[in-house]
Amino acid sequence: MIRTKNLTKTFKNGDVETRVLKGIDFAAGQGEFIAIMGRSGAGKSTFLYQISLLDDPTGGEIVIDGHDTHTMSAEEKMLFRLSRFGFVFQDYALLPELTALENVAVPLLMQGKTKKDAYASSSAALDRAGLGHRLNNLPSQLSGGEQQRVSIVRAVAHNPKILYADEPTANLDNDSSAKIMEIFKELHAKGQTIIMVTHEEQYAKMAQRIVRLDDGKIVSETKALS
Repeated sequence: MIRTKNLTKTFKNGDVETRVLKGIDFAAGQGEFIAIMGRSGAGKSTFLYQISLLDDPTGGEIVIDGHDTHTMSAEEKMLFRLSRFGFVFQDYALLPELTALENVAVPLLMQGKTKKDAYASSSAALDRAGLGHRLNNLPSQLSGGEQQRVSIVRAVAHNPKILYADEPTANLDNDSSAKIMEIFKELHAKGQTIIMVTHEEQYAKMAQRIVRLDDGKIVSETKALS
């Protein structure tokens, strides 16, 4: 599903260059649940942004679902993300002026679904996530755990081939974090491919495989124990 070869990323600030990714070879199969770990500054989020096409690498190859992304234009990458990916971020990234229902419906409307169908699908998905009573609430009226559940429902509402999550439990208490991870486990059990950046060992162990980065390189790949 995902393959990178000699992936590099360098950031420039004036005359100063910072090499964050230093030649990463990586592969993820369809239906895998992979946790990306490493200390702060190891390159975890930068790596996730490259393989989810939210940023352009400095060098190397990224092939996703059989498509060489190097040849894609910015518009083609945007459409590719919209149709194939789902995203969950630690800050939830919900639109503050929209209700939970409207937030989930946005990507469906962008894909061309009618308002009636988008809202019906979104309502049913939120209800399955235990948020049927929160459809008309704004993000500011939801707890952190509820906001993250809305974010996950929005990310998977269009049945993405790959779900990317960047520190999805970082801002949550233990109880809310456990509920979020249970949702990820259920999605994975249904065949969802998930790539998750986390600094929390207990949640990384819920994945199938743990990939550890250090100083911009993969230093180990191990099967999760749980």
